[in-house]
Amino acid sequence: MKPGTLLISQPFLGDPNFERSVVLLCRDEPASGTFGLVLSRRTGLTLHDVLDLPFGSNSPAAGLPLYLGGPVEPDTLHCLHRRSDVPHATPLGDGVYWGGDFDVLLALLTRGEAVAADVRLFVGYSGWSQGQLATEMQAQSWVTHPASAGKVFTLAPDAFWRAILREKGGRFKAWSNYPVDPRLN
Repeated sequence: MKPGTLLISQPFLGDPNFERSVVLLCRDEPASGTFGLVLSRRTGLTLHDVLDLPFGSNSPAAGLPLYLGGPVEPDTLHCLHRRSDVPHATPLGDGVYWGGDFDVLLALLTRGEAVAADVRLFVGYSGWSQGQLATEMQAQSWVTHPASAGKVFTLAPDAFWRAILREKGGRFKAWSNYPVDPRLN
């Protein structure tokens, strides 16, 4: 699958790490596996909580919220942004970039040349070993939404899963109303 594709978990996935989640694929390489970031899970932390910043809590980047990118390596920090001028950033489509030189991104934020609304930070990531995601796709655990990286900055994280399913329409729109616990329906 191409970077920039969204993976939408089906409502009955049964994996608490990905229940009602949307994952943005950042890399999918047959030899090394797949890397993505969950877009729909905000933590209660900010960048200032996990990183010493220039100007401390007064830094323009201090209040950036952190999202849970996935269950793998939760002590790592990853970023999505809209800055094509950040060296070594990987384009994902729709004007969205993954990673790059984080110090440059911080400097742009500190100088007011970048705005917080164009940056999304994640702790941890979602990863699949070689062939693992293909197996999950065959089991219909995920639905794809190609070339949709720009949705990162346009949809509210807590409503992301439901909004994408509604946008897809048809049976997926019906899935968006599936109860969290159907036994309580």
